[in-house]
Amino acid sequence: MEIKKLQAGIEAILFASGEGVTVARLSEALEADKQTIMRLIQQLSDRLDAEESALCIIKTDDEVQMCARSQYMPVIRRALEIKRNAPLSQAAMEVLAVVAYNQPVTKAFVEQVRGVDCAGVVNSLTAKGLLEEKGRLELPGRPLVYGTTSHFLRCFGLQSLSDLPPLPRQEGDPQPQEDDGFQDGQTDVSDIG
Repeated sequence: MEIKKLQAGIEAILFASGEGVTVARLSEALEADKQTIMRLIQQLSDRLDAEESALCIIKTDDEVQMCARSQYMPVIRRALEIKRNAPLSQAAMEVLAVVAYNQPVTKAFVEQVRGVDCAGVVNSLTAKGLLEEKGRLELPGRPLVYGTTSHFLRCFGLQSLSDLPPLPRQEGDPQPQEDDGFQDGQTDVSDIG
C-alpha cells in the first residue's frame, strides 16, 4: 500500500476508534511493519500540529489515540451537552499517586501508606478506568495487586510512567542507591502488605 493510503488508513482507524489502538493492531490491519506505522503516526501528529488542527495524536506506552485538543473541551461540552466530570477527591489523588509510584500494589499497601481504609477509593478508581487489577500475589489469601491504566496516562497527559515527576526528597531520606536490583517501576513484592 502506498504511504499516503497508509497514513490515511491510520487516521481513519484512530478517528473511528474513539479510544487507544495498539501499534501492533494498526500494523496488522494495514499490513505494514511497525516501524513504518510508527513513522507515519509521527508524521500525522506533526501535520495536525502544523495545521493547528483541533485534533491531536496522544501516544502512551503501547497505544495511540486521536483526541480533541483540551482547549476545545468547553465548546465540545456545550455542543454535546456533556456534563463535566466531577474532579477527583484528595483521597483519590493520593491513592493514584501511591499506586502510580509503587505499582503493582495491594490495597493493604495503599492503606499502610495513607493510614486509612481506601477500599472504596480503589474500587471507584477501578470503575473510572484509572486503576486495574494486575494479578495476585503468591501470599496467603492471594491478595489482588493494582496498577494504573493507559486511561490514567491519557488523563494525566503522560506517555509512560517514566514521565511522572520525581518525588520530592524529604529531610532524612536515605540517598538513592545506584542499583537496587530492580528495573524502574518494579516493586519488591515481599515488602507489599
